[in-house]
Amino acid sequence: ATARQTEVAVSCVGIVGGLGVGATVDYYKRITAACKARDVVPDLAIVHADVDKGQGFVREGRLDQLADYLAGFIERLERAGAEAAVLPAVTPHICIAELRPRIKLPLINIVDVIGAELRTRQLKRVALFGTTFTMQGSLWGQLSVVDIVKPHPDEIAFVGRAYQRILDTQRGHDEDTEGLRRIAAELRRRDGVEAILLAGTDLAVIFDEATAGFPCIDCARLHIDAIVERLCA
Repeated sequence: ATARQTEVAVSCVGIVGGLGVGATVDYYKRITAACKARDVVPDLAIVHADVDKGQGFVREGRLDQLADYLAGFIERLERAGAEAAVLPAVTPHICIAELRPRIKLPLINIVDVIGAELRTRQLKRVALFGTTFTMQGSLWGQLSVVDIVKPHPDEIAFVGRAYQRILDTQRGHDEDTEGLRRIAAELRRRDGVEAILLAGTDLAVIFDEATAGFPCIDCARLHIDAIVERLCA
């Protein structure tokens, strides 16, 4: 490492990992690569949460319990020196309203950075790929700058199953990838969707904006860019 690369970033960012193991690994790799390109050694702290427990709270609508669960990890990150916290998964952001009063650290909120990107691109009509909860909830009213088109129920079911397989196996499956591309094409043709938001951070396991084969926005990339800016501040 060069002398410049041995300098530590000013800000420390804490990551609640495990909410999607593949996403956490992808975030870590991309954050460190981006920081290295800036000759900065990132100051990171990571804790591991149980994705199954978190998903259970979401399925049962127990948002207060989910917020309590996440707040415990964020408190640990604060004790480790973190100055901001990150949830490297979209679905846990369902409880942001419940979580904020429980924590002291600021959150680098993925929904905020998605909204900023959509305003920059002046997009008006998008759809989401991610967990069933994220797609059905259309980001729970937290994104008001665009019309969010819901896929048909059978399409939501397919995307949800495909995403769950990625979470379970940490790899892609050809039939799922082709199915996602087919649904994206139908949303564009049938519903006038301008772009698909890759609103499941573990989708990075199978494709990104360059390889998806349809117009899309990698929400994980936007989030990672915001994290890197904080680390390099």
